[in-house]
Amino acid sequence: MSSGNETVLDLRGLKCPLPVLKTRKHMRALASGTQIRIETTDPLAVIDIPHYCREDGHQLISNAPVEGGHVFVIEKG
Repeated sequence: MSSGNETVLDLRGLKCPLPVLKTRKHMRALASGTQIRIETTDPLAVIDIPHYCREDGHQLISNAPVEGGHVFVIEKG
């Protein structure tokens, strides 16, 4: 799940609500200020991930469509 300095969480193929649930579980173990890259194919993630960040106090650094899905970079609050 790590690529150099960047932690990557591959959630491709999972449907709502699993991307958010797995992101929340993974984020618990991270130190504040840590950034993580989330890869997903769930079309609802473009709504769910930003909402999760607002609700749990994390910063959504970037949010971009990619071929076949979406990529988010989140910094733990």
